[in-house]
Amino acid sequence: MNTVVIAVALSLVSAVAYAAAAVAQERLASRSPAAGTRTLLGSGAWWWSVGLNASAALLHVVALRYGPLTVVQPLGALTLVAAVPMGARMAGRRVSAAEWKGTALTLLGLGAVLVTASGPAPDGVLSVPEALAVAGATAAFIGVLSRPGARPGLRHATASGLASGVASALTQTVTVAATDRSGPVLSVQVVGVALLVAAFAAGGLVLSQTAYRGGLGGPLAMVTLSNPLAAAVIGLSLLGERLQGGPAGMLLALAGAAVASWGVLLLTRTAPPAAPVGDDHPVAALLALEAGSATPEPALVPRPRDPGHLTPATR
Repeated sequence: MNTVVIAVALSLVSAVAYAAAAVAQERLASRSPAAGTRTLLGSGAWWWSVGLNASAALLHVVALRYGPLTVVQPLGALTLVAAVPMGARMAGRRVSAAEWKGTALTLLGLGAVLVTASGPAPDGVLSVPEALAVAGATAAFIGVLSRPGARPGLRHATASGLASGVASALTQTVTVAATDRSGPVLSVQVVGVALLVAAFAAGGLVLSQTAYRGGLGGPLAMVTLSNPLAAAVIGLSLLGERLQGGPAGMLLALAGAAVASWGVLLLTRTAPPAAPVGDDHPVAALLALEAGSATPEPALVPRPRDPGHLTPATR
């Protein structure tokens, strides 16, 4: 089987898992907008969302072993596409015509990108100096975007997307270098870059959780757009990845990226405010772990024969 087909299939499943995790994270953020990291660490539902993110990340790592960054990363836009029917199901409504249009444009644009980006399995890796330079520049940019006092929202989402995109580029270096039989599995390059991957992945998760305090649509769109952009820049400039078709292929890829971006932004603008998760929805199982703190106090009503005394309601 073509390695790119394997990468695409793994990326599709990964996108669905990421979408479910984003929905869970947004619900937690909307319940406790001022919750700090310590509070989240004590939340069972948050750890379930972390588990979903970890599963999606694992699939993403394997996809990066089979496909180039310029193929795998743009498929991350499918996370928002998957979140549309999930959000509609949670709200108890049908997907609107505008949302279908946004989904169609996103898929059409991604199709154009994939046609030009389809290449062989990756074999290029970042050297240690290159990895450190990329990490340092990205960390500085993230620091500017998420500086203390900045209002949570699109800037934090952009920082999260950059962190995740760089983590993916570094992950590809780890997977390719670790499976290269010409050198040791745990070389200095592999261990050092793996530590950078862990740092950027954790940072991206925390930044996205902060960004979702302002809602799901806009922040998720910014994460979706900035993530592949960061990875594509690294892949094309440092890893020797190339687009197919020469100048015509470049124009097609740019047009596809523009169409996909239009679709993502349309999905963001047409997405209604998130509704409370119903008890019959799968995501409710994640949020149900908060039952200890979310269980409402019993209502108090006066007894018929003793108006001055209050007792828990029986109905």
